[in-house]
Amino acid sequence: MIHTGVIKSILALLVSIVIVAAAAWAGSNFEPGQWYTTINKPSWTPPGIVFGPVWTILYILMAVSAWLVWMKVGFEKAVIALTLFVIQLAFNAAWSLLFFGLHLIGLALIDIILLWLAVLATTIAFWRHRRLAGLLMLPYVAWVSFATVLYVNIWRLNF
Repeated sequence: MIHTGVIKSILALLVSIVIVAAAAWAGSNFEPGQWYTTINKPSWTPPGIVFGPVWTILYILMAVSAWLVWMKVGFEKAVIALTLFVIQLAFNAAWSLLFFGLHLIGLALIDIILLWLAVLATTIAFWRHRRLAGLLMLPYVAWVSFATVLYVNIWRLNF
């Protein structure tokens, strides 16, 4: 017989994975395409092949991180941290729509700055509930920090 705590934990992990996968799927509907190849980019822009594996790892770390917080303190005690988590996922998915889908470079700049702030706030909130969850978010903080600097340079070169 499986203990109800194990079932609850598995269900919470599945919910976390589904929420993150939904954001990943939403963002993946807007790929770089031909337009992206024509805009100016810094020489240190990573090759396109890097983004898929990096984002896959980051999404897995995000899902596990949210799950760890949920399991440690429960949804009610982590409602602010988990709400911040969902907000940053919304900014994450919106950036692909704004930049790759609609080519709105200025709005995408605002979005990525808000994304960075939301990711940082989420990481801090997760850290306060469970240090490991905060640690698992650090690669995401680093990547979004890099992406923000990269994007500011793309914006500067094309605006």
